[in-house]
Amino acid sequence: QVQLVESGGGLVQAGGSLRLSCAASGSIGSINPMDWFRQAPGKQREWIATITTAGGTVYADSVKGRFTISRDNAKNTVYLQMNSLKPEDTAAYYCSMVVLRRYWGQGTQVTVSS
Repeated sequence: QVQLVESGGGLVQAGGSLRLSCAASGSIGSINPMDWFRQAPGKQREWIATITTAGGTVYADSVKGRFTISRDNAKNTVYLQMNSLKPEDTAAYYCSMVVLRRYWGQGTQVTVSS
């Protein structure tokens, strides 16, 4: 079993920043690839960023240049630094990883006001 716990969401004005954290525990390796997704009301969940086993990063076009994914392997924690936030970034944000199957955290809400 894998447990993922996100934190760091909140309300921020457009142009502001937030940093999300995702703490992983359970039957995991220290360097599993991890992903961030988000889901806005009435929309499908969308992938936004991945950090690979080697530490490489990949981003969706919608967040490229504004969001940065990183990890602290010693803490089994992945971060999502979000800068230049826009109202369209408002969503529930989820971290996720695959260990035989895909696991999800409970999500953390990010609301960006205009």
